[in-house]
Amino acid sequence: MGYIEAFEKYIQATNTHDFNNVKSILDNNAVYWFADKYFTSISEIQNYFENTWNVVKNEVYTVTNVQWIAVDSNSATCIYTYHWEGYHEGKFVSGEGRATNLFIKNSHGDWKIVHEHLNSN
Repeated sequence: MGYIEAFEKYIQATNTHDFNNVKSILDNNAVYWFADKYFTSISEIQNYFENTWNVVKNEVYTVTNVQWIAVDSNSATCIYTYHWEGYHEGKFVSGEGRATNLFIKNSHGDWKIVHEHLNSN
């Protein structure tokens, strides 16, 4: 699986609302930066994802305008616009923002996310 397929799998995994699926795409040393917080461990990232899924019910996460801005044999970086929608306290809510993902190819030849940075609009 190449980096583009790994990115697509990551988006699909996010929409399963099962962190084990998301975790399969993450490097063990992944660092996540969100507009309000940053996380440097898988357990912190997991807590953030699971809290979001608990707060925003039936969340659907999509991406548009994906651009691969730096690619070589062991790393790939993309920028994109993300969109989310779901229900908070029974009311439909949605939002969007900008994102950056950095993938690295590990020693087994698998592409993993080592960094994600999200900013809301």
